[in-house]
Amino acid sequence: MSVNDHFSGLMSLVELGGPVLVLLLLASAVSLALFILKLIQFRRAGVGQHSGLARFIRLHDAGDTAEGKRRLAEADDYLSALALLALRSGDAKEARARLEAEAEQSFLELEKGMRFLDVVAQTAPLLGLFGTVLGMIEAFQALQTAGSQVDPSVLAGGIWVALLTTAAGLAVAMPVSIGLSWLEGRLDRDRAMAERLLSAIATPLPDAADLAERTSEPVASPQVASGGPVRAELPGTDKAWASA
Repeated sequence: MSVNDHFSGLMSLVELGGPVLVLLLLASAVSLALFILKLIQFRRAGVGQHSGLARFIRLHDAGDTAEGKRRLAEADDYLSALALLALRSGDAKEARARLEAEAEQSFLELEKGMRFLDVVAQTAPLLGLFGTVLGMIEAFQALQTAGSQVDPSVLAGGIWVALLTTAAGLAVAMPVSIGLSWLEGRLDRDRAMAERLLSAIATPLPDAADLAERTSEPVASPQVASGGPVRAELPGTDKAWASA
């Protein structure tokens, strides 16, 4: 089939579905274009690129901050820039509120346009149902006008034309909802990584040798530490003995 045949078929569907179908087709085209733009934006921002960030956290916890900074400087994603900002801020605990605000601003930039996809996913089935209701009204009006001379084929034709908009609404809503869920899932993983980054920089893990030294220190009882007597009861008796 040629392009003209496809175009003529599309125009015939538009004539059958009416203005509701036109709105659904426009919403579908805009949603597809917006989804492609979000994919390009996510790729340029480095959304989902967590391997380098996880390596930096391991180096930072091991005390090799210089190597971690070098790896962050080589990366070009927005979370690496946030980590470098946290490292330059000195005391990351005091600057945590500012850093969290900067991270949230980055997420807001990435979420632009996703509200429109959410609106399309929720309203497309309702819009299709609205078109079906209008079509059914027209079909029953034609049935009333025909009176006793009712042609079942005409009635059936009016019903399937009315149901066309419902099918179109569902066909638009389902892929838009799936695409929106995928985008939101990637941003949720980036939010978790941003929280992990800020926590790792603000409160690094103790060194393994230092941790072993702390855990191996004996803990003395208050009485032994003060040089006082220690009392102990013999098992099975009511007597106690004391030692200085």
